[in-house]
Amino acid sequence: MGYVARFATSTGKLEAYLRRKLRERGWEGEREPDIAALIARFVELGYVDDAAYARSKGSSLLRRGYGPRRVSQALGDAGIDPALREETRAGEASERAAALALARKRRFGPFGPGPLERERREKQIGAMLRAGHSLDSAREMIDATSEAAALRWVAEAAETLEDDDEHGQS
Repeated sequence: MGYVARFATSTGKLEAYLRRKLRERGWEGEREPDIAALIARFVELGYVDDAAYARSKGSSLLRRGYGPRRVSQALGDAGIDPALREETRAGEASERAAALALARKRRFGPFGPGPLERERREKQIGAMLRAGHSLDSAREMIDATSEAAALRWVAEAAETLEDDDEHGQS
């Protein structure tokens, strides 16, 4: 109960935590508590909510500059079901904003010092790919001619989202 009260968690992470604690305390074998029932009870009471965890963790990782692949991987590691990961996946505007956040933080593309040589450009694109961004997004951000151009690229996705909302599309 203390773990759930203190940390936001998923059912998968809670199960791994409980199994590890039982193993550390020598509770293996016939008298092992019913972990599945305990987790089901916590879910029923609302102490553990995988959808809320996925939204919170996903948006936190995006704000830190991670791309959709890394977000999905982190949620998978936390035991979030693939269907729920897809359901809570961020939109294009959020993904572009994450690319912008990473470029600013790491001083990539137009946020870096001076013009890019080919080798440095390739390293920056590689870093963005490892952070989970698509090749197209990485190239768009790194190859932006200025900070203003990078900001416009991010704003385009937000404007498209607003236009879709106004016309009743999702």
